[in-house]
Amino acid sequence: MDPAAAEQVSEVVAAKMLQYRRDESGWKSCRGGPGVAVSWRPSAEFAGSLYRGEGVLCGTPEEVWDCIKPAAGGLREKWDENVTSFEIIESITDTLCVSRTSTPSAAMKLISPRDFVDLVLIKKYEDGTLSSNATHVEHALCPPKPGFVRGFNYPCGCFCEPLPGEPGKTRLISFFQTDLSGYLPQSVVDSFFPRSMACFYTNLQKAVKQFHS
Repeated sequence: MDPAAAEQVSEVVAAKMLQYRRDESGWKSCRGGPGVAVSWRPSAEFAGSLYRGEGVLCGTPEEVWDCIKPAAGGLREKWDENVTSFEIIESITDTLCVSRTSTPSAAMKLISPRDFVDLVLIKKYEDGTLSSNATHVEHALCPPKPGFVRGFNYPCGCFCEPLPGEPGKTRLISFFQTDLSGYLPQSVVDSFFPRSMACFYTNLQKAVKQFHS
């Protein structure tokens, strides 16, 4: 990818992520669980929903980030039941890359394996917050592959935020808006994402304890 164009796109995505983070209007609760709340509102990017997850995890922002950061051979593949593999297609800078994520079948195999090609920007803010900011892109080195339906992530990612006065805890706020493509009943899509996000937080907390206790 053209580095200048990639950087410009990624900064637009990061700005949208901050906007999602700050805008508390219009969210409707759709799932709760131990230590996590999931809500949604209509997406402004595509004919689907924007989902928001929020929870407090035991672990520093660096420890939580280590379990979810977009890195080839990272911990995410070891604990996240929704990630089969993660690979870097192109490293543009130290904080900007194009990645391919493959996912297994889900929802009792109603959802077949997917893959997603994304431009991913990592940012660190002055208060110590670590964030990933991603959106779908096309890349010549990663055409559609047999056995996978190509899905599309619209601006998405997460914020690992320090909790003032509680250095051993992290507030994780995540955003997903994903077009799974294919021929799926809307009811399957609407039930899959909230459940999947709630499980993500539960499994992430287990991973932080496993890898950083």
